[in-house]
Amino acid sequence: MPRRTQSIPALALALTVAVAGSAHAQARHVKTSEPSFDGRSLSSWIKDLKAAAPVTRNAAAYAISSMGPEAKPAVPALIEALSDDEATVRFPVAVALREIGPGAAAAVPALEKALDDRNDDVAFMAKKALQKIKPDAEIP
Repeated sequence: MPRRTQSIPALALALTVAVAGSAHAQARHVKTSEPSFDGRSLSSWIKDLKAAAPVTRNAAAYAISSMGPEAKPAVPALIEALSDDEATVRFPVAVALREIGPGAAAAVPALEKALDDRNDDVAFMAKKALQKIKPDAEIP
């Protein structure tokens, strides 16, 4: 019976390629992972900011706020949602921007505009958000 052998260098190379491929796949997964809340990803909650029902938009904003600074990718969608017709949406949007903190600096102009919101609670939370995003800035 002929003896079958594989050279050690070839076997080592195959093993190295397999391990490197696995490590690369894991590294890719880590880079693309995103924060989540209640088993749903940030991007899923961002989509809900545009839902038809205000209660869904409200829940999305609160969910995003619970992710803190890691929710920074949501800032553009939150800026847009800050002009929602419903104060029950604008308020948690301002909360979310406050919880993101300095990473939400792009929202400063929208939050400054929200200081004059027709709803006092939204205006108050916009001020709190600005204080956290830009702690050294003078806020009216």
